Amino acid sequence: MRVAMIVLIAVLGGCSTVPTNYRPAMPLAPGEYSHQPFDQVLQAHVRDGVVDYPAILNDRRFAQYLDHLDRVDPNSLPKDDRLALWINTYNAYAIKGILDGYSPGTWVGRYRYFIGRTYRVGGAALNLYDLERDILIAQFHDPRMHFAIVCASASCPRLQPRAYTGAELNQQLDQGAREFINDPARNRFDRANRVAYLSKVFDWFTEDFEVQAGSLQRYIARYVSDPVLAQELATVPYRIEFLDYDWSLNGPLPRR
Repeated sequence: MRVAMIVLIAVLGGCSTVPTNYRPAMPLAPGEYSHQPFDQVLQAHVRDGVVDYPAILNDRRFAQYLDHLDRVDPNSLPKDDRLALWINTYNAYAIKGILDGYSPGTWVGRYRYFIGRTYRVGGAALNLYDLERDILIAQFHDPRMHFAIVCASASCPRLQPRAYTGAELNQQLDQGAREFINDPARNRFDRANRVAYLSKVFDWFTEDFEVQAGSLQRYIARYVSDPVLAQELATVPYRIEFLDYDWSLNGPLPRR
């Protein structure tokens, strides 16, 4: 999760509320469900990762997409379509949380934003924390999703101006991984002193990346654009230091 608050969760008795079955009250017929409304919203209101929250608040297509999320059965979809659905769901409801006045800017705010607030999917309620931990991580085992989901904060991956789709998913996830890892605002590499300054995302989810590549360095090496640096990261030990996480909002707040 985007929050280093395991102790707080334990104290407050946090537990998973992820459903195993979904029963939408008004299910969409096959072929009716589409990411197009969300795709149109993102194309219209996201520029270079900056989210225009005031504009999304007034865009009816966003409300339409959230309605569709509550009317689709995720378990009825093929795997790639299902993963695309859950990534889009996370991003859409991360936006919705901001529009509803929640914020991950403080410790208490992060609890309310990620855990205390629930959202509707397929007739069931779940929060962002459980969606990430018990669905995206536990069910799909693809660390690239960490570069696709966006928790409305400046140090998160940049929100892409397109929705994810099953047909393009592998290409979209690869592109997101390369963009995030090669972004000097999020990761920096001091080759002279062999120090890697990495996003806290790599600290919070080290195990996910190690399982895929054997080590965090080797995972990062897969996506680094500089071939010489990639070879070094794959073979030469670097000291790793994790950068502070900037929880400030990734766009202007809507006026109320």
